[in-house]
Amino acid sequence: MEIGKEYLRIVIERFNSVKSLGDKTLNQLSEEEIHWNYNSESNSVAIIVKHLSGNMVSRWSDFLTSDGEKEYRIRDEEFIDDITAKAEIITVWEKGWKVLIETLTDLSEQDLLKNIYIRGESHLVLEAIERQMAHYAYHVGQIVYMGKQLKDNNWKSLSIPKGKSEKYLQVMLEKHQDK
Repeated sequence: MEIGKEYLRIVIERFNSVKSLGDKTLNQLSEEEIHWNYNSESNSVAIIVKHLSGNMVSRWSDFLTSDGEKEYRIRDEEFIDDITAKAEIITVWEKGWKVLIETLTDLSEQDLLKNIYIRGESHLVLEAIERQMAHYAYHVGQIVYMGKQLKDNNWKSLSIPKGKSEKYLQVMLEKHQDK
């Protein structure tokens, strides 16, 4: 087994899993709900999506050859809630994830120990991947948390529903015993 290839396979799977949580949350939210925020210091789902996509496009475009903080990125504008249609928010969301996953898919095992730059600071590719995984999981977690607050009793669980842990465990054990 080549550990670098296996790592890239796993990390792409993990990023897709994080994206799936966001997808499932966005699908449950209405046009109004994606713009809700707790207070003026809080971000709406729409703003978090803009920020994530802006970060992804900047960080992962020309990943190995240019600084991850692109000159064309205006980060502060990512925090302005100016996209009204949910369909447009989804388009922005998909754009960022597409750039990320395509870039990761194109990486080779040998790329993992190369140096790239983010705001002039050197990072191993491996380190940059882990940095962004933490960042994206953090923000998708915010989106899921807001979704749960907004939907309350109408929330469709993205994992093991409350009170169903034992049943889920038994299903998983039976599933894996058959292999």
